[in-house]
Amino acid sequence: MSIKIHIHLTHRRHTNGQKTIEVQGNSVGEALNNFVTLYPGMRNEIFDKKGGLHHYIEIYLNNESAYPGELKKPVKKGDEIQIIAFLAGG
Repeated sequence: MSIKIHIHLTHRRHTNGQKTIEVQGNSVGEALNNFVTLYPGMRNEIFDKKGGLHHYIEIYLNNESAYPGELKKPVKKGDEIQIIAFLAGG
């Protein structure tokens, strides 16, 4: 199934500036894993060493928070995933 992944501005350096990438997958986790296979630099940006999401990454599915259990959420053709990075500054 073709799923669109919207890339946060801070991560576009890993996708050659692309804002949206289409991948295949039956769940959010599968789609994200296929995404990081295409763009390996994104793996450390999204996932921690145990394969979970970093605490500062929020996943939205069709403009709604996918929390909790984001990676297990099923997706279907035409769904859209947004990767949101919470930023802090001082």
